[in-house]
Amino acid sequence: MNQLVTAPRLGGWLLVPLAWLIMMMLTSAMALAMYLSPLFNPAWRATLFSHGGMLVTNWAVSLLTALAVWLYSLWVCWIFCKRSRRLPRHYIIWLLVTLLLALKTFAFTPVSDGKAAQTLLLALLAAAVFVPYFKRSQRVKSTFIQP
Repeated sequence: MNQLVTAPRLGGWLLVPLAWLIMMMLTSAMALAMYLSPLFNPAWRATLFSHGGMLVTNWAVSLLTALAVWLYSLWVCWIFCKRSRRLPRHYIIWLLVTLLLALKTFAFTPVSDGKAAQTLLLALLAAAVFVPYFKRSQRVKSTFIQP
C-alpha cells in the first residue's frame, strides 16, 4: 500500500522567512509602482522622455529590474506556500539577489548613505540568518518535500 508522505504545515520559525519574503515582495511592488508613475503623469513623462536616451535607458533598466525582482519574489512566495522541494535553493538565490541589489544601491544610487547602509545591513542580516537556516534546518528539510 502506497502511503503519501505529508509535509509539516508552515509554522513556527518558518513564518519569519515567509514574512521577510512578503515584506520584500511588497517593497518591490512599491518600487515598481514608483518606476511606472512617470507613465501616468504627463509632466513627469515629458521630463523623462525629453532628457535624451541615457535617462530613459536608466529608467527602463530600473523598471525591468524592479519587475523581475517582483515576479521572482512572487514565484518564490508561491513555491514557499506549496512547500516545494525547490524552495530552499531558490530562497537562498532570492536572498543573494536582494543582497546584490542592496549593494548596488549602496554603491551607485544617489540616496543618503544612512538609508543605503540600512538597506544593505538588513539584506546582510537576512542572508546571514536565513541562508544557514535553509541549508541546515531539519524543519526545512522535512517541510519542503513536495515536487
